[in-house]
Amino acid sequence: MRELSVRRRLAIVASSAILLMLGAQKPGDVPSALESAPAGWSDLLAPSGAGLDAWTREPIPAGGDLVEDSPWKLDASTGVLTASAPGADREWLRLDQVLLDFIVHVEWRIVPDPAAKSTGGGVYFRNSNDAGMWHKAQIGDAKGGYLVGSTFAGFTAKPFNLEAEVKDQRVKPAGEWNTFELTCKGRSVALWVNGAVANEWKGCGVPRGYIGLEVEGGRVEFRNLKLKAL
Repeated sequence: MRELSVRRRLAIVASSAILLMLGAQKPGDVPSALESAPAGWSDLLAPSGAGLDAWTREPIPAGGDLVEDSPWKLDASTGVLTASAPGADREWLRLDQVLLDFIVHVEWRIVPDPAAKSTGGGVYFRNSNDAGMWHKAQIGDAKGGYLVGSTFAGFTAKPFNLEAEVKDQRVKPAGEWNTFELTCKGRSVALWVNGAVANEWKGCGVPRGYIGLEVEGGRVEFRNLKLKAL
């Protein structure tokens, strides 16, 4: 009888754990590409690898000055990259490799700070080396999760903003981890946010370029920054 009771308790605990996991998802959620096919990815922040040696700081706008002390700090023990942008100075961190077709996976969260008026930033893709031509997956505090930027069209730079096309706001508030996956194939770009595709865009005028990270105000943490070539 006692053995049966123990089994019952274990079954209840297991059922509760499953319900908790399901509760963290929304109906229709699909796994990330990293979860679905975990082989063939490169860790872009691997402490045992190049770390930040493979990255370059660039000012925004191009031609500006960078602050002397880098706001980008990589914790070698955890693989978490922290960036702070408390003032008006803006910059981005660029991976020093031109990419063609790829998927990039990144997890990020905004660190709660009552003193910060607003905190945002983004994950860049298909950028020129100075971000004069730029494309970004926007991050924010319970907002963002869309594509925005300035792409090449008709022999000139053309701004775009796909925020209005997001039907389901999936970005979590400050303090919670979010996951973005950007899939770039030629002119097509898809942004997956926390379980679902938020934007699909076929108007990218740049078939290759740089990826990077940006923070606007406050402090943001990044982890599990991985890349798969297609």
